[in-house]
Amino acid sequence: MNNNSLILALPKGRILKACIPLLEKANIIPEPAFFDADSRLLRFKTNDPELDIIRVRSFDVATFVAFGTASLGVCGSDVLMEFDYPDIYAPLDLNIGHCRLSVAQLANTKDKNLGDPARWSQIRVATKYPNLTRRFFAKKGVQADIVNLHGAMELAPVLKLSHLIIDLVDTGSTLKANGLQEVETIVDVSSRLIINRTALKTQSVRINALTERFRQILSPQSAA
Repeated sequence: MNNNSLILALPKGRILKACIPLLEKANIIPEPAFFDADSRLLRFKTNDPELDIIRVRSFDVATFVAFGTASLGVCGSDVLMEFDYPDIYAPLDLNIGHCRLSVAQLANTKDKNLGDPARWSQIRVATKYPNLTRRFFAKKGVQADIVNLHGAMELAPVLKLSHLIIDLVDTGSTLKANGLQEVETIVDVSSRLIINRTALKTQSVRINALTERFRQILSPQSAA
């Protein structure tokens, strides 16, 4: 690996699949191991000798970029709002990874207070977004007791671990399958190109050139 390479952090999972066509259009071609589902590698070379890719958990992309370990990354706006890192600059909405961050509860709940946000006073909420959740309920004058979970969120109300959940929703089919319904949408979410502010100053030419590649493929003329 070239120690002077820029590092682009990409999230694992469904957003990674959406990133691949963008990489191709931007003429960023990872080495074959990047596409091997059985590969245990986490850092990959590309056709650009001055650009490497790392593949990390979606929540960790922002941390790698904020601390300058990666110069650039692709990160959901939900993660940016949760951590609110001052060292991250997010110049481009990549128009991928669209979903929404929502409040959900049991569909057959008998507690009518849960269905009316204006009547919440104190509530237990399961989520992997503790900071965002606290801010959301604080604006409503509600004291939220946060239960931190990182998976199987839909089980929390079913098993009475929490009254509500706050989680990402795409089609809503997982909520429905587990007997939950959306109560309120907090914010619409999409994935952004993010940049470490210090790296942008010290490696501005290379980073601006990469950013411009993505900007060009996102332009209306490119889509036509």
